[in-house]
Amino acid sequence: MLIHPTLEKLRELRLTGMQKALIEQMDMPDCDALSFDERFGILVDSEHTERENRRLQTRLKRARLRQAATVEDIDYRQPRGLDKSLMLSLAGCDWVRQHHNVIITGPTGTGKSYLACALGNKVCREGYPVLYFRIARLFQDLAIAKADGRYDKVLRTLVRCRLLVLDDWGTAPLTDEQRRDLFEVMEDRYDRGSTIIAAQLPVKHWHETIGDPTLADAILDRLIHNAYTITLKGESMRKRKTKDLTIAKPSGKKGKES
Repeated sequence: MLIHPTLEKLRELRLTGMQKALIEQMDMPDCDALSFDERFGILVDSEHTERENRRLQTRLKRARLRQAATVEDIDYRQPRGLDKSLMLSLAGCDWVRQHHNVIITGPTGTGKSYLACALGNKVCREGYPVLYFRIARLFQDLAIAKADGRYDKVLRTLVRCRLLVLDDWGTAPLTDEQRRDLFEVMEDRYDRGSTIIAAQLPVKHWHETIGDPTLADAILDRLIHNAYTITLKGESMRKRKTKDLTIAKPSGKKGKES
């Protein structure tokens, strides 16, 4: 049997998973021992896996997560108040399916952004669209969208994503325009999607950072009452890592969370 025309047709049809699996089958010494159904099943499984991987890479690219973090690489050894059982529960992503939120607070360097990105990565792997923004960048993009007439389109994009990750929350008081933009985003997403907030500022100070009491109540009502809260504490992990490097020789191995 001439296999090259078949491989070429699979390539033209963009069935690259089947193409690779067929090549692998031809190199298998016991390939003839498999039935037609078994061989065809392997081809279909390979194509399905290939397409799932492509879709995942597309979701991760669109998410623009700040760090290449995964829930499997979270460091639980450092004493920073991180509840492993809660993180394992969140890794199941039921909170996303239920449109709940996650709030991560703590001092600088304790791993807030890493945890937020790790959860975002897991949500992508579960098949849901994710978007990551530093809060200042979100406001900047919304301001630009207003100026060029894309504001409604950007809001629709924010609504469609199942998980919105907002990092560096509360680093500066909000302006009136930013307060109203934030309310629009939270109102549109309420009970439609989930949000992760990563902030140095404790939740009890968010009212004063938002500014306007009425809008602050409305925004926080949509955020915190159905949210899981992770409160980190302790020394900066970056600082701890620097200390470790001064007393230990480099091993040449890639580290996990930092």
